[in-house]
Amino acid sequence: MKTLLLMCLEFFKTGLFAVGGGLATIPFLKDLSARYGWYSMKELTTMIAVSESTPGPMGINMATYVGNHMFGVPGGIAATLSLVAPSVIVIIIVAHMLDKFKDSAVVKGVFSGLRPAVVGFILAAVVDIYISSLFNTGRFLSTGSLLKLFNWTAIVLFAVLLIVFKKFPKIHPIFIIVAAAAAGIVLKL
Repeated sequence: MKTLLLMCLEFFKTGLFAVGGGLATIPFLKDLSARYGWYSMKELTTMIAVSESTPGPMGINMATYVGNHMFGVPGGIAATLSLVAPSVIVIIIVAHMLDKFKDSAVVKGVFSGLRPAVVGFILAAVVDIYISSLFNTGRFLSTGSLLKLFNWTAIVLFAVLLIVFKKFPKIHPIFIIVAAAAAGIVLKL
């Protein structure tokens, strides 16, 4: 079922529950890929790479891309607004009630409980991206060859960029991002 309303509902839910920023949206986006097939896992990792290397919040960039990919410009606008709407609603409610409840033990407890959950979401997303970028589980399962399990080009690129970043810690991250993007284009990763 490829309806604009369904996509808006899914992005609204993502915006409502992806507490912690753009990386926290990745598990939701992975689920959307599996449930609806709107994009492949390869397209998801590409979206993440592009979103991380372009200005703007990652979750919004990804919602805009998916909406545009599925339904054109109106879809991009609708998906973006659907993702942002829960935050706007919550901010309005919190701003209205902040003075009343800012010292509440319950509110402090809720935020204390959310912190480790957000870290868990982000860690799960990082592990998923790491595995899908550096390992070819599909090729390994189809061929049975251990050598085909590894994406050797991506592993070498990762190691080189890690060494450069560690050897030159004061290098601006934009140079690493540009170098990785160029290598990805040249090597067709």
